[in-house]
Formats: sequence, structure tokens, C-alpha cells
Amino acid sequence: QVQLVESGGGLVQAGDSVRLSCEVSGQTSRVYAIAWFRQSPGKEREFVADINWLAGSTFYSESFQGRFTISRDHLKNIAYLQMNSLKLEDTAVYYCATRAYGSGPLTTTRAYGHWGQGTQVTVSS
Repeated sequence: QVQLVESGGGLVQAGDSVRLSCEVSGQTSRVYAIAWFRQSPGKEREFVADINWLAGSTFYSESFQGRFTISRDHLKNIAYLQMNSLKLEDTAVYYCATRAYGSGPLTTTRAYGHWGQGTQVTVSS
């Protein structure tokens, strides 16, 4: 099993930057990639970005390319999501999740087998 714990969320102002962390524990050798998703009230969970755990190659939703950056320190078993120029519409619960090799389209929630509990980011004006 793999356990994920997100942190770094909170109340911020529009235009601010926030870095979220995702600590990974357990059978980390089974982790092929980690992604960040987000979910706003009344909306479906939305793919943000994915990173290959060992190689570090990344893939972003076009909606966040250039403003959000995913990274990882696989020696410390932590993944990050740097979010800049935050907007009111970025208010959401942000989740990290792990993906096994060959598990399916990486932009879909079904490709990810383990999820954290989420961390709330609230952007105010």
C-alpha cells in the first residue's frame, strides 16, 4: 500500500503563490507517477499535472501550464505543486495521487490507485 498526505493549503489572496506538498510513504517502489488533481464544490475532480516519479518528466493540463509547476524529490518521497498568480477560481481541494505503470490515461482519475485526503486552498480577493 501507498499512503499520501497533502499539506500547504490555506487561505491566500488573489495573486499570491502557494506550494503544496505531498508526502509519500509505504510501498513507494510501486509508484510510477504522481499527479495533482483538484475539486471545486459542485464540480468533478480535475486533472492538474502529472510527474514520473523516477525520470521527472511532466505533463500538464493546458489550463495550468505556465502557472503551476509540479516537481518531486523522490529521495525524500515528496511531490510538490507550486502555484503562482492564484485566482479566485483556483479555490478547491487539491489532491495528490499515485499511478502505476500502464494504468490508463493519466488525465483520468481511474488511472490513479492511491489518493491523499486533500488540502484546501481558498483564494480570496
